[in-house]
Amino acid sequence: MSGPPPNRICIVMMSAVGDAVHVLPVINAIKRRDPASRITWVLQPGPASLVRGHPNVDEIILFDRQKGVESFFNVARQLRTRKFDLLIDLQVYFKAGIVTAISGVTRRIGFDRARARDANWLFTTERIPAHPVQHVQDQYFEFLSQIGIPAEPVEWNIGPWASELPAQRAFVAQFDRLIGSIVVATSKLEKDWHPDRWAEVADLISSTYGLQPVLVGGNSERERAAASAITESSNAKPFSALGSGLRNLVGILDASALVLSPDTGPLHMSVALNRPVISLMGYTDPRRTGPYRRFHDLIIDAFHDDGEQGPVTMKTRSDRMSRISVADVAAKIQLWSERYRPKS
Repeated sequence: MSGPPPNRICIVMMSAVGDAVHVLPVINAIKRRDPASRITWVLQPGPASLVRGHPNVDEIILFDRQKGVESFFNVARQLRTRKFDLLIDLQVYFKAGIVTAISGVTRRIGFDRARARDANWLFTTERIPAHPVQHVQDQYFEFLSQIGIPAEPVEWNIGPWASELPAQRAFVAQFDRLIGSIVVATSKLEKDWHPDRWAEVADLISSTYGLQPVLVGGNSERERAAASAITESSNAKPFSALGSGLRNLVGILDASALVLSPDTGPLHMSVALNRPVISLMGYTDPRRTGPYRRFHDLIIDAFHDDGEQGPVTMKTRSDRMSRISVADVAAKIQLWSERYRPKS
C-alpha cells in the first residue's frame, strides 16, 4: 500500500523499554516523510519516562496498568477527544487490543493472525501480511511498509538532550578513567546472569582493561540484591548507579566505553546510542531480540546449541544463561578492546 502517510497517528505500544526503543525508528521515519504528522503514543509510565521530550513524539497518553480497569477508561476518554487518521497497534497482547478497540479510530492496523496473541487481531481493521518471525525492529518496519513509508535510514535519536549534558558531564567527572557499564538484572529471572560471575567481570574490566565498573539498572528488589551481591564479591569497587532513571541512564550509557548486558532495555538503548555492548543471550533468540545490526561480533549466544540451525523463533529457553561462563565474556571483552576501545 502506498500514498501519502496519514497526518494524525496513534501508536499503541505500552510495555517494555526495549520495545519502546524499537518504536522510535518507526516514528522517526513517519516524521521524516511528513514532518506535519502528529504522533500520539499510548505508553506506560516507565518507558514514557524514556521517550518524553523526544522531538518526534508530539504527545504521550499514559496507560497506568496499576489502576486496573480504570486505566482503560482513562485512555479511551483521552483518545476519543482526538481525531486520528490511523492507529498502529504494535503489540500482540489482549490489553493492547482492548485499547485499540475502544480508541474510536476507524483505521486500525495490527499484526497478522498468526503472530497476534490473545485474539489481538480481532480488534484491528487491517493487518500486515503474514511473515516469518524476524528481529523485533524489522517486524515493526513491516507497519511502515503497510503505509508506504521507507524505514531507511534507521534513526533512534534517543539523546541525551542538550539539557541533560551538564548532568552527564557531572557523572563522568566522578571518575578518572573510562566507564564500563554492567546491567545487573532484567525483568525476568530467566534472562539474568549470576552476580558472582558479574563480580569477576567487574574485576577483569577494572584490573586488566582499566575501566571503572558502573552497575546500572532499575531500583527493583532483585536488581538491588544483584548489585549488592556483585559489590560484595568484587575487589574493583564498582559504582552503583541503580535507580538513576531512564533519562539519566541514557547519559551514562552514552558516556560508556563498553556496556555489558543481558536481553533487556539498556542493551537496545546502547545500540541506539551506538555504544559497544556485549550481549549475554540465553533466554531468547538473539536473532530476534539481540542488538539490531550493530555489535553482532560481541554477542554471546547461549540460546542455540553449537551448529544449531533453524528459523528465527519467539520460543524461549529458561535454562541457558547459566551456560555463559566468565571466560566467554572475557573473550568478548578482549575483542571489544581490539576493535572498539576508544583511542587515547
